[in-house]
Amino acid sequence: MGANREYKNSVFSLLFNDSDVLRSLYSALEGVTLPPNVSIDINTLSDVIFKDQINDLSFTVDNRLVVLIEHQSTINENMPLRLLLYIARVYEKIIDRKKIYAKDLVSIPWPEFIVLYNGTDPYPDQATLKLSNAFKKLGDLTDKTEMPVGLELVARVYNINTGHNETILERSEELNGYSAFVEKVREYTKTIPDNKRAFREAINYCIEHNILRQFLEENASEVLNMLLTEWSTEEAMEVSREEGREEGREEGKSIVLELVKQGYTAGQIEEKLAQTKATKTAGK
Repeated sequence: MGANREYKNSVFSLLFNDSDVLRSLYSALEGVTLPPNVSIDINTLSDVIFKDQINDLSFTVDNRLVVLIEHQSTINENMPLRLLLYIARVYEKIIDRKKIYAKDLVSIPWPEFIVLYNGTDPYPDQATLKLSNAFKKLGDLTDKTEMPVGLELVARVYNINTGHNETILERSEELNGYSAFVEKVREYTKTIPDNKRAFREAINYCIEHNILRQFLEENASEVLNMLLTEWSTEEAMEVSREEGREEGREEGKSIVLELVKQGYTAGQIEEKLAQTKATKTAGK
């Protein structure tokens, strides 16, 4: 299973799993400049047993801010709820739990929640997702016409596709490079039917044209395996989208995860998914 640890660890997470790169990313998103002496401490959640990442990125800035960043190729309206669960676990990780039972107020880092979107569906440059949008209507349970929001979480969504939020992309070399890299990967997969070859061509192109050159040179093999796994997951999602079943989407994710845990390679997963797709199509 160790060889397949990249199931949840994506190219995005690998690229930004560095304090200095995160400093640049946060500065670009916030329009500020964090000097080198401001500490960045990564505290991304992980599953000890399966060595999977649970969330994409979380880190503290000078121990005064705790930032959670999620990367999405499809917009999920449940992101605020997911981020709520993540931030609770991050606080458990960075705070001495014994202190919360003492009478003195425990000081905690201020939270920020960011979603970076680079899917193919049209989406505005920026948007917000709110936890309170998920709250059920109370109806006749209360006489109040409006209930006070006792719990809220707001996630800012940024579209990082080429042509969107150009000012932000220009401020971060890595984010700009990642956006260009993903665009090039999509371009090659449209013209080359063999995903593995398409990914290799995209990686080589970006290295030759100085797009994430050092990162790709140092991590080419790992990036290739991650792309194969990520694209396999996307293919599973596409199968279920064609069928129009939300449960099918979850089924597709479960199939990929189970195959990874059983030790299947990315190429073998692709074959399994193709077989599944063919079987479903034949059965219609």
